[in-house]
Amino acid sequence: MAFDHSKFLARFVEEAREHCSRISEGLLNLESSPGDSELVNGLFRSAHTIKGSSRMMKLMGVTELAHKMEDILDAVRGNRLSLSPPMADLLFKGVDALQAMLEQIVAGNKSPDAPEALCEALAKAAAGEMDETATQEALPEVNKTDKTDGTDTEPIAPISPIAPGIPEPPKALDLPKAQKAEYLRVNALKLDELIHLMGEIVSEHGRFRKDVSRLHEQERLLAQYQSAVLDCLKRCAPGDEGHDELKQAGEALQASLHDAVRVIKSATMMQDHLIGDLQETSMKLRMLPLSTVFDPLRRTVREISQEAGKQIEFVVDGGDTELDRKIIDRIGDSLVHLIRNSLDHGLENAAERIAAGKTAQGSLMLSACYDGGCVTISLTDDGRGIPVDRVREKALSKRLFDAETLDGMSRSELVNIIFMPGFSTSPIITDLSGRGVGMDVVKKSVVDELKGTILVDTKEGAGTTFQMRLPLNLAVFPLFQVAVCDKICALPATAIVEMLSIPTAELIEIVNKRAIRLREQLIPVENLATLLGLPRNDGQQADELLIVIIRDGEEKLGLIVDDIISREEMVVKPLPGHLKNLRLVSGVSIGERNSILNLLHIPELIRLAREIAVPGRRVQQVRETRMATILVVDDSYNTREIEKSILEAHGYLVETAVDGEDGFEKTREKLYDLVITDVEMPRLDGFSFTERLRADERYHTVPVIIVTSREKDEDKKRGIAVGADAYIVKGAFDQTNLIETVRSLTG
Repeated sequence: MAFDHSKFLARFVEEAREHCSRISEGLLNLESSPGDSELVNGLFRSAHTIKGSSRMMKLMGVTELAHKMEDILDAVRGNRLSLSPPMADLLFKGVDALQAMLEQIVAGNKSPDAPEALCEALAKAAAGEMDETATQEALPEVNKTDKTDGTDTEPIAPISPIAPGIPEPPKALDLPKAQKAEYLRVNALKLDELIHLMGEIVSEHGRFRKDVSRLHEQERLLAQYQSAVLDCLKRCAPGDEGHDELKQAGEALQASLHDAVRVIKSATMMQDHLIGDLQETSMKLRMLPLSTVFDPLRRTVREISQEAGKQIEFVVDGGDTELDRKIIDRIGDSLVHLIRNSLDHGLENAAERIAAGKTAQGSLMLSACYDGGCVTISLTDDGRGIPVDRVREKALSKRLFDAETLDGMSRSELVNIIFMPGFSTSPIITDLSGRGVGMDVVKKSVVDELKGTILVDTKEGAGTTFQMRLPLNLAVFPLFQVAVCDKICALPATAIVEMLSIPTAELIEIVNKRAIRLREQLIPVENLATLLGLPRNDGQQADELLIVIIRDGEEKLGLIVDDIISREEMVVKPLPGHLKNLRLVSGVSIGERNSILNLLHIPELIRLAREIAVPGRRVQQVRETRMATILVVDDSYNTREIEKSILEAHGYLVETAVDGEDGFEKTREKLYDLVITDVEMPRLDGFSFTERLRADERYHTVPVIIVTSREKDEDKKRGIAVGADAYIVKGAFDQTNLIETVRSLTG
């Protein structure tokens, strides 16, 4: 996709103006501090930045002029020239010319030419051939800006803002004063405060509309009450003249209330329009195109693919889709993790692809589009796909679940294991990858923090697609309020697939689970009251069930609720510190009559539904009652003691062995939870030691970490071949590295 310069032109002009101001101010400061090298360096950097940025924007006239100024400043910085007053005047004229060219760009001239005579004078000055008299005669006159230094400098006439040979822009566009105020740099914190205030107004207005609806209902009830009172009086005291007076008083009260309600409703409708416009306009202030985060990823893909020795075609689409800057700032790391995951584990190298009947060059596509009030970002590769069987084996070996539990999991449940902390299908942990922290970070960022969802669609041998569905902004979230057991709670709209009402008889019982069949798909169903631990009356079974289908990745769950109240855009506030352990609640908002509205955490609801359906699914690990016992094998006393002290400081029980033969003898006498070994050792090296361990049935699944100074790829491949679970190079060794790897392998 071609680079769209127009999206970044306004930002370039704003930054270039700022650098011009810095150069002007710096030149003035140099008059009082002529020997300040830091000031000269700052001037050089500003000129260099303008040159580089304008070159990227294809503004060659600006590039040429900035380059000439940079040459002079570089010579001054290198003490090849001294900054004399005539040379400073020449640089001031260069700044004025740059500012004039920036105004031309704003006015619509996308390619202004640099003043030729000024560029020649700057070039001669940089070469040490400056002739002050000749320069003054050759230069076009430049309009001197308001003096700020109080010196008696002669005013300089203006350079024509239009370069020779370029027609003037239409008069309608020639609005220099308005253009100067077109761009205004605002502190991001102030903008965030404005957006936050807007969100609070929108949320409060939603509650106000409900108050108006209740007032309208009160008007209706008053009319019924008045009619009932009059009927009662007529029956009890017929012919009483006071009836007419009571009727007139009631009608006057009703008319007054009706007028008040009508005025309030009319004002509310006007506020709806105004607040809607306020919300839209405010959000535009913080909306940025996704290209701001997509475009830098091209370089990332190039570097990672070169590092991995893979041929990759990276395609980006939908970069003009806009999102809240706050969201864009947070998804950058997630996208890098997903891309690295696709390049490391998904896409094969050229030889593997050709053997599989594919082209040698792999394909990776990043796209974005609007999706029902949200934005969906997709990353698709045509690699080997996620090996579900391998995921199952790894989960079993790490004791995340027992075999019976894994056998009862659906394919989507198995795929979602990749998002668990510390999980990775990589055959070995290295200094760069394999610890299983990437996908966990992605889910925490997208689901927990941004209230979005992740969907994984994979087919072994054909590729994988990751879909992130995100809200448009973080100021207000679209929420559905649902009622269950006279309680009201909220579900994020991004996680809701659909809502439906079905006859109770259509519920299916499958292996201690309730489910519904929806478009040839079986979806488990659970009562939301059961998940929340709320008492419910099962005495009368309803004929119809209201079900909200939610999704977390590939997993879907139907929640039985009593009522769906409304869809509202509301401000969601994080839980206070003392309530952070409430796993079922991801945030709170203010509901009707200032009540607290809990936003339910979708992944936790789905996890609870699995555990309720089949109790005891998660394995109670031995490590919950005792710390893991680790054997450290190394012929260096110093290395053994360092590793031992680090591990013991984190609560692990550690024993040591002086070489591979000693270590193997100890493993025959005792079963350790993890083994750490060096490679270069007498009697038995680390590779052979690991190979012997894997031949022992008791140590077939015990994690083994190789810590060595060998960093060649063939050594790492041999480590994989002999059965090591992690490979740490001593040159990159540190405490955090070791502990994270141990925790990852011991669960």
